Amino acid sequence: MSSTTARSLMYCILALGMAGMFLTLHAAKADATLPDDMAGHMTMTKLRPAQPGDQERADAIAVAARKFAERYVDYKKALAEGYTIFAPEVPQHVYHFTLDAAAIANEFKFDPNRPTSLLYEKTANKDADGKPGYKLVGVMYTAPYRSSEEALDERVPLSVAQWHLHTNLCLPPRGEQVDVTAADAKFGLRGAITTAEACRAAGGRFMPHLFGWMVHVYPFETDKAKVWAAGMDDDHGMQHDAMPGMKMDPNMQMGPM
Repeated sequence: MSSTTARSLMYCILALGMAGMFLTLHAAKADATLPDDMAGHMTMTKLRPAQPGDQERADAIAVAARKFAERYVDYKKALAEGYTIFAPEVPQHVYHFTLDAAAIANEFKFDPNRPTSLLYEKTANKDADGKPGYKLVGVMYTAPYRSSEEALDERVPLSVAQWHLHTNLCLPPRGEQVDVTAADAKFGLRGAITTAEACRAAGGRFMPHLFGWMVHVYPFETDKAKVWAAGMDDDHGMQHDAMPGMKMDPNMQMGPM
């Protein structure tokens, strides 16, 4: 399997797993801790005490994000320039339009003028060709999964923003049909399995992490508290309160990512 195909499959798994996770988050909004069925599948940095210059640095990043994003108010321009939509067939509150070249570059150096993804919400209005339209709401920055909190803080101050990392994915055995959004799911990003040992015992294939660290910024928000919203404070991405059950492909072949 090519790396491009493997990446596409991982995107679909991430979308399906996140749907179940966000449903759980919605029910646990009042709880500051992660609920039991996703505690082993997502790591979020904790907010640090503010340091001199943190807010100014975060504000400058948001300004750069807005300036960059404004070039792509028309989502068709993003597609024309090589951005691809992460799992467009899966209902989501926010859709990631990702540029692979930016993702690769951001593995090595952070540049606020080069976000990895553009974030859009799907609109009710359709284009002339009958396809859904998209409204630009923000951008996403990424960092290598091996990054320390200090390295993440150097990119975006941890007193303002919370980075997140999707972890401990157990893929189901080949030939087994699995609904990864079920309340009693064993596999996927909402599943009960969170360790390599348990995954092997169940006949699955374990991935300690998916992609790298991610952080969303919504520079068009007028409420400053929502510019760097994360978790259940993220109105765009973390309140997926409805999602049809979907199956994970059991015969997926894993290739290099």
